[in-house]
Amino acid sequence: MKRKTTFLAIGGYQPFLFCIGMYCVALAFSIFICSAIFHVVNPKTSIVRKSESPSHQQMPVSPGKQVLLTVTK
Repeated sequence: MKRKTTFLAIGGYQPFLFCIGMYCVALAFSIFICSAIFHVVNPKTSIVRKSESPSHQQMPVSPGKQVLLTVTK
């Protein structure tokens, strides 16, 4: 009796499929990294204007305490 093997051709395509998969992963990472660098270099103007507004008040910090994060409204 002969066995029916339908997945014999997939072994020949394995290096090709691996290269396509690695290309897609590298492309996704490069798009993410390039967009992150772009947004660092060119921030949104609305965010920059909010942080530079004169109504922005700073809380006094005592010199003996270390403050990691403060949130004010």
